[in-house]
Amino acid sequence: MSELTGQAVARLALAPEQLRRRLDPASLPFQTTAEIEPLEATIGQPRALSALEFGLEIPTGGYNLYVAGRPGSGRESTVRHYLERYARQRPTPPDWVYVHNFKDPEQPVAIALPAGRGAQFALDMDEFVRAAQQAIPRAFESEEYDRRRREIVEALDRQRDELWSAAQEFAQQRGFALQATPAGVVSVPIVQGRPIAPEAFDLLPAPVREDLERRSQEIQARIADTLREVRRLEKQAAERLRQLDREVALFAVGSLFDDLRERYADLPGVLAYLEEVREDLPDHLHDFFPPQVVNVPPPIAQLQVLQQQEHLARYRVNVLVDNSALEGAPVIFERNPSYYNLLGRIDYRAAFGAMVTDFSQIRPGALHRANGGFLVLHLDDVLRNPFAWEGLKRVLLNRQIVIENLGAQLLSPVPTAALRPQPIPLDVKVVLIGTPLLYYLMSALDEDFKELFRVRADFAPDMDWNEEHALDYAAFISRCVREGGLRHFDRGAVARVIEYGARIVEHQRKLSLQLLEISNLVAEASYWAGKANRELVTVEDVDRAIEQKEYRSNLVEERIRELIAEGTLQIETEGARVGQINGLSYIQLGDYAFGRPTRVTARVSLGRGAVVSIEREIALSGPIHSKGFLILSNYLAGAYAQDFPLSISASITFEQAYEEVEGDSASSTELYALLSALSGLELKQGIAVTGSVNQHGEIQAVGGVNEKIEGFYAVCKVKGLTGEQGVIIPAANAQHLMLKDEVVEAVRQGRFHVWAVRTVDEGIEILTGVPAGQRGPDGQYPEGTVHRLVTDRLRAYAERLRDFGGRRDERDGRGPSSTVPSGETGEGA
Repeated sequence: MSELTGQAVARLALAPEQLRRRLDPASLPFQTTAEIEPLEATIGQPRALSALEFGLEIPTGGYNLYVAGRPGSGRESTVRHYLERYARQRPTPPDWVYVHNFKDPEQPVAIALPAGRGAQFALDMDEFVRAAQQAIPRAFESEEYDRRRREIVEALDRQRDELWSAAQEFAQQRGFALQATPAGVVSVPIVQGRPIAPEAFDLLPAPVREDLERRSQEIQARIADTLREVRRLEKQAAERLRQLDREVALFAVGSLFDDLRERYADLPGVLAYLEEVREDLPDHLHDFFPPQVVNVPPPIAQLQVLQQQEHLARYRVNVLVDNSALEGAPVIFERNPSYYNLLGRIDYRAAFGAMVTDFSQIRPGALHRANGGFLVLHLDDVLRNPFAWEGLKRVLLNRQIVIENLGAQLLSPVPTAALRPQPIPLDVKVVLIGTPLLYYLMSALDEDFKELFRVRADFAPDMDWNEEHALDYAAFISRCVREGGLRHFDRGAVARVIEYGARIVEHQRKLSLQLLEISNLVAEASYWAGKANRELVTVEDVDRAIEQKEYRSNLVEERIRELIAEGTLQIETEGARVGQINGLSYIQLGDYAFGRPTRVTARVSLGRGAVVSIEREIALSGPIHSKGFLILSNYLAGAYAQDFPLSISASITFEQAYEEVEGDSASSTELYALLSALSGLELKQGIAVTGSVNQHGEIQAVGGVNEKIEGFYAVCKVKGLTGEQGVIIPAANAQHLMLKDEVVEAVRQGRFHVWAVRTVDEGIEILTGVPAGQRGPDGQYPEGTVHRLVTDRLRAYAERLRDFGGRRDERDGRGPSSTVPSGETGEGA
């Protein structure tokens, strides 16, 4: 390595202080979290909070909210806090009850009452029924009722007797007598004071028979008139008895009705219902009398009691929504938003061998309970439940809740009789919680979505790491400690948790807002402090919590490392090779991610300008990796094929990789391997590389840089650290480094290195120890540089291909060929 190249390599190496940002515990203005007031709301979400405030306060319809963010970002807890605080300032919505519809029993009536009065109304109606069951029988046992009833019956008997007496006298005047038979009243002719038998009647002279038949017809007409009059009198008497019963019954319960009307005089809906009850009750008086169970078998007696209870249930009240315990508007979180749990349902019960239902079987959904307030749903939960999303959209568009059973009304192939409860007007703010991806998908695929959810509250995944936000982290830790009954943290432990927040988000100037991760770490660190018999959580406890969490999840990583150590997976960490380099892969397994080295090799030969990725050829390459590989190929053409065609055949592959390769972070690695194969220069095997490359040879940032560096360091540690090993990363990723203390200390001691490069030239100099080279005024690279060696190799390939093509033309009788246009070369050697 030349002195100039050595200086460049040293310049590109990152200092230990650049590998991890630290927070000095002394900069925190407290000793323990016991001195810190717990966090009340959330931190680092000004955009989301502004959107929440706007969405909650705007009264216009359609301004429901969609809260977008990653799980664990505090979405739900923040929404809960804001809704509960805002709901306390809103008026409490009314109760809703369903009652029997006496005009159309299949359409129960919905009545709104002020909060708390719905349940009271139900109790009052239950008490009314109980009181009526006592008052009505008592009224009908009174002497006054018996007297008036007897008068009506005696008057009917007297009028009936007078009518029949007049009819009897009419018949006697015409020589007939009237007799009552099972078939009715008949007239019998009387001759000489005695009834004539039918046989004797036939022996009478014809004139006599004809006269008797004429008189008999007159009598039959009189009997018919009398019967009609008797029936009229009986009907009048029955009506008078019914009116008497009605008067007595209404008198018996009149004071009960008066009390209810006075109590609910301010509610027209209740008064209208009470009037219907008043009209209906006298027609069902038998339901208020005790069943006659004397000398009746027990099963029949029990059946009679059940029938009476069924009949009296028509006067009860089904309290659908009871807001008596609320202070302000309701806030409902529904985590199982099935169709019925959202919109309500109509239950059925077994009665007398059949499944029946009525208004008392109507059950509320979350929309009923949240009416007048706020309903919070997770969108993925809604979409997983059949018909739930369509049902939710329908009620929000129509602004009324219609309770319909799916089987009876929506999915039945033929119309069936079912209850049709009156719709309830809807006034609710729906807050959907979901990921940004779900929001984009719903906006694109459902035309109603953007109309119904016009406010989007985006929860950011991170926030700036500054003094204010560091103190917010401390306040959040204080809240976790108090809510969970945990041990308090000293400021050293708080500083380490803050550093962990930067590690999660992989940025030295950012802190993670994945508050679930932070709260889990707080709980686990408190546990380990308890195991160590410490009253306060210290740095050691936080570190142990992080280590133990990693240990519980890194079995696969350790097994891969074992395979590398024993040589099953071939990874060299010493020496130098041509066309061989260590790339770095990022593997995500659930909630744990790690990096591992992978050998990348390249082979070149004479050809027609084809650079092949073996993974791409066998469909083991993802689209992003394929894009990165094509960029690599175009870099070669742009950098070297300006004066002669690119006459090579090159193949690049990830050795011992049997899964799909995705991402472009290995494109620079593949390029280094290819440049080594073309130049013949050896690459240091103790250096691993990550970073994507663009067509101009600039190195671009990649993800998972911390895990990749730590993964290669762990392999080098197992195989033996030499002081020459390290990792090349994009310079743009230097700000993302939050490496483990062990790696940082190894760099400090010179046993490991991290280089940050901006271009391919810088990276190839580190890997080969040879200058990359810059074009001179003559357009040529200096002798001995990487680019000069590559250019010479490619030029030689082009000349050989030209010569090969010329000889072939001579053999074919076409004469020598002076040039071989790019894209028209012959087969590669």
